[in-house]
Amino acid sequence: MSITDIKRALIVVDVQNETIDASKSAGIPVVAVQHFFPSTFPVFAPDTHGVELHPVVTSRGYDHLVKKGKASSFVDTDLKEYLLSKGVNTITIVGYMTHNCNTATALQAAHEGLFNVEFISDASGSLPYSNSAGSATAEEIHRAFTVVLHSAFAAVITTDQWLSLVSSKQAAKPGNIVESYMQGMALASGSRK
Repeated sequence: MSITDIKRALIVVDVQNETIDASKSAGIPVVAVQHFFPSTFPVFAPDTHGVELHPVVTSRGYDHLVKKGKASSFVDTDLKEYLLSKGVNTITIVGYMTHNCNTATALQAAHEGLFNVEFISDASGSLPYSNSAGSATAEEIHRAFTVVLHSAFAAVITTDQWLSLVSSKQAAKPGNIVESYMQGMALASGSRK
């Protein structure tokens, strides 16, 4: 993608001040995402304090609000139509949680083929999980999901890398499955020696 072809939008599933400020300075639309569950759920229930956007999100402002009930920000929302109406071809995802809403949004965007996907790894995060399938720390879950995302679905970068790309009007480059597999095999072989 050439420098003049990039038209970004920042999808804020939670908030990272630096990325919102840089987006506004560069004229990048900011989309705030708000998740709702039915009123019987213990979290994100309508008309509760917990479902409200964090004051930092509302104080920084946004250009469009997406209210969703599924993990992907695209399911049963107007996000795709909004982005296309703005000429967006690259979405940058930040917020929570890496392994749930962020990944679902990235995968759907990649599968539909309408948007390049950038995922800012240090502006997102996960929670620790334990269930009948096993246990993993928040760091393990975040790392595994970002490695997989970078292998085929999104360019996983840091905030500093993204700020540099925005400033230079360049696109982030994702990895690919074959290279990721070959590098993983080489790393595994080296650790067996």
